[in-house]
Amino acid sequence: MPELPEVEALREFLGGELTGHEIVRVLPVAVSVLKTYDPPVTALEGRTVTGVARHGKFLAVEADGLWLVTHLARAGWLRWQDPLPSGAPRPGKGPLALRVALETGAGFDLTEAGTQKRLAVYVTDAPAALPGIARLGPDPLAADFTEDRLAHLLAAEGRQLKGALRDQSLIAGIGNAYSDEILHAARMSPFKHADRLTAEETSRLYAALRATLTEAVARAHGLAAARLKAEKKSGLRVHGRTGEPCPVCGDTIREVSFADSSLQYCPTCQTGGKALADRRTSRFLK
Repeated sequence: MPELPEVEALREFLGGELTGHEIVRVLPVAVSVLKTYDPPVTALEGRTVTGVARHGKFLAVEADGLWLVTHLARAGWLRWQDPLPSGAPRPGKGPLALRVALETGAGFDLTEAGTQKRLAVYVTDAPAALPGIARLGPDPLAADFTEDRLAHLLAAEGRQLKGALRDQSLIAGIGNAYSDEILHAARMSPFKHADRLTAEETSRLYAALRATLTEAVARAHGLAAARLKAEKKSGLRVHGRTGEPCPVCGDTIREVSFADSSLQYCPTCQTGGKALADRRTSRFLK
């Protein structure tokens, strides 16, 4: 799933490629991807792109006051093409969901792999009014996201850190992968309760959060969209690396599986050498 660093890199990339160019065609290939119908996507045609913004994991392209907003969800992606293939794409069983074409002949496709179609596209004149954006918590890379603000947010959360970090209404942009990475860098169990952190632990978590996301954004800086997935994977230390040695201590990275996701952690670095039980009804290590 694209998370804050990848969406921020896409924002930067598209800002350079789209700004100042006219949108000549917006072609929905999978009708289910459209979550708004007024204004229609055709209202974007003939408008000039004036900027690209990010709201958490949402990517927003502005064209003369109207916005094309997308959430890539778990299996969505953006593919830049210069030039775009000739001819209109045909609806079918392939991954293509929507195509945006510029007057230059270049443009991008929004694609989604798998059978669970969660990729979402909106056309609006007010992105902040979209329910998914309106409910977002603060951006963790914003200048006003201080250690005190993180402490205030977590103090009211009587749940485990892993879930708290992934909650978009609490903190925007962090998903399954980077929550694993942040907790590993902070040397904390995924199942430690958020409202039970000491001042030292909060400071450690804040430093790990900011460093992990800042470093990931820096690694993705300047990369074309096609290279971002590989860059993300190569930069992860524990997430997706079950069975591999921890790069910090050499212990074997372990996994806890859930119905629709999994987490990875290092027992030595994070849980005092103890393994977390791998079943949903377990009494988890604190």
